[in-house]
Amino acid sequence: MPLDPFIAALVEKTSELPALSDGTPEESRARLALGREALGEGPALKRVEDIVIPALGGPLPTRVFYPDKKPKGIVTFLHGGGWVLGGLADFDTYARALAQNSCCVVVMPDYRLAPEAPFPAGLEDSEDTLRWVAENRAHLCWPNCPLVVVGDSAGGNLATVAARRLVNEVQLVLQVLYYPVTDSDFFTPSYRTHGEGLPLKGRDMKWFFGHYAPEALWASPDISPLSSEDLSNLPPSIIVTAEYDVLADEGRAYAQKLRTAGVEVIERELKGFTHGFIRLHNLNETARAELEKVAEEIAAACDRVSADQDGI
Repeated sequence: MPLDPFIAALVEKTSELPALSDGTPEESRARLALGREALGEGPALKRVEDIVIPALGGPLPTRVFYPDKKPKGIVTFLHGGGWVLGGLADFDTYARALAQNSCCVVVMPDYRLAPEAPFPAGLEDSEDTLRWVAENRAHLCWPNCPLVVVGDSAGGNLATVAARRLVNEVQLVLQVLYYPVTDSDFFTPSYRTHGEGLPLKGRDMKWFFGHYAPEALWASPDISPLSSEDLSNLPPSIIVTAEYDVLADEGRAYAQKLRTAGVEVIERELKGFTHGFIRLHNLNETARAELEKVAEEIAAACDRVSADQDGI
């Protein structure tokens, strides 16, 4: 289908702006920050805390969002930005909405970014956050409460790689991946079709990869999880892709590979939408409905696990 009218207007309005990969990482981060106000604010919530958690790379700034009602579980949210951009302030609005709608505590680490801290720094911070959440769930929520990981774009990459690497340490009931980076193949049909004229360009992805890790490592399963030999122990998964996105094909391919490995997968594609739509939930009804749908699915997954625990 054609671009959603709201997205088409947004693409036209921003068509003359520099690409994400134009300039230095610092300049791109500053441009991303300029768009925060337009996204609106998230709900006030019962409590939001800025804390520091111990991590291999040093103290890790982290923001914790508490819903107004008794939480059903804990969501670790890993933000997108190509491993180079993004931070707590850029995704605060989304994390608040996710906490409110899922009725879960949301933990968002300000993981280290490349090129200042290249691979595996961001992955290490993601793993350390998941470990810390698992060890402190009684304080954050209640003992043995369900754990979920959510990530978008490069955050989806970090989420699923960390989930696989910690499969014997942290038991997750669900992983939610919005348009995840799962491969380093820049020649898929979606790259060829959607690589220009949209918010995320093909050359942007090459720029992100180049800052994140040496090219010799790009095909590693810890950077390109589509190359992983065994995904069978990953938790039930929700993968949401965007029709007009260079990453659409690899998101679909990863969903299929998970199914082939025996993992339960829910897969959706937002027709007419581009990469990055989750941050538009205050501005667009379709994006808001998708956030609410995922939140319902997270709440339901937590409720099922809690019911099973009560029945033991």
